[in-house]
Amino acid sequence: MMQKKLLFTPGPLSTSPSVKEAMLEDMGSRDYAFMTAVKDIRNGLLELAGVSAAKGFACVLMQGSGTFAVESVVGTIVGANHHLLILANGAYGERIVKMASILQIKHQVLRFEEDEIVDPGSTEKYLTDHPEITHVACIHSETTTGLFNPVTEIGTICKKHKKVFIVDAMSSFGGVQMDIVEMNIDFLVSSSNKCIEGVPGFAFAICKRDLLEQSKGQARSLSLDLYSQWAGLESNGQFRFTPPTLSIMAFDRAMKELELEGGIIAREARYKANKRVLDEGMEAMGFRQYLKPEIQGHIITSFLYPEDPRFNFEKFYKKLNDRGFIIYPGKLSKTDAFRIGNIGQIFPEDVEALLKAIKEVLQEEKIMVGAV
Repeated sequence: MMQKKLLFTPGPLSTSPSVKEAMLEDMGSRDYAFMTAVKDIRNGLLELAGVSAAKGFACVLMQGSGTFAVESVVGTIVGANHHLLILANGAYGERIVKMASILQIKHQVLRFEEDEIVDPGSTEKYLTDHPEITHVACIHSETTTGLFNPVTEIGTICKKHKKVFIVDAMSSFGGVQMDIVEMNIDFLVSSSNKCIEGVPGFAFAICKRDLLEQSKGQARSLSLDLYSQWAGLESNGQFRFTPPTLSIMAFDRAMKELELEGGIIAREARYKANKRVLDEGMEAMGFRQYLKPEIQGHIITSFLYPEDPRFNFEKFYKKLNDRGFIIYPGKLSKTDAFRIGNIGQIFPEDVEALLKAIKEVLQEEKIMVGAV
């Protein structure tokens, strides 16, 4: 029997048996059960964000990974006469920069170091000095490092300066309590295989409907036309192109399981408990975190490589993998680190098992952590 592996990553994640089981029955794209699931998911996601259709918001499902949905929003909402400011402090902010360049969107970039949050004061000054800016894009949970950017404060600034605020909440939505009205977010993007604990296959955008309606005809892509995707879902409840039917059915089940767990409040508490166990155990072994605690989120944590020359990440990774634990390589530009996620269908006892495995591997390889 194949050993069950646990994913300590920012997504795809470990999922429950019942989420997997939801994909066992073939499903047509015009099946009543499927179309009902699409409707329920769209309404349920709005509710998780603290909004509704009656309050002027819409939810658009988009085939593909989270990056597809981010590009859909950026490529549709930012028109030819608009000007986008990208707040970047990691790889995912830089990904939006690359999108804007390829799509030939007028844009500017305000950069911060990878181990620093986006500074609201600097953002406000930049907007004051550059009145041509119409839209602002920011990452919430920058999984390059694991930090949380202060999107509530940035949203307040965007509202004050009358800018459209786009937030990539890919790895945080569903695992962090968020009210997008209070946070002044106009477009929020996340995906199926993150904190709601579904499987890969689609992503979604929660949109202020009047701004979405204004974007008609602006898209720079056929398949990633956010407005047309929304219009199609609104008119007949169907996707314009082949939908990921089984991924949708798995996500429908995952939404129900989130509710049974106690909603985002309970899930966030579990993820934070996972992180506490992880932090205490890794510190006890001598590992150091890359970020300062005050800016570290509870989604994923970056740990610096031990200084011991006997440490080899590829071997370390493989030995953990052989024991059934999947961690994540680092993505830092200036130093070596690896990452461990706290999200998905994992619990504090699973983190304790991971810590035990890490300790075993260190002992096998005679690696000293914290001192050589």
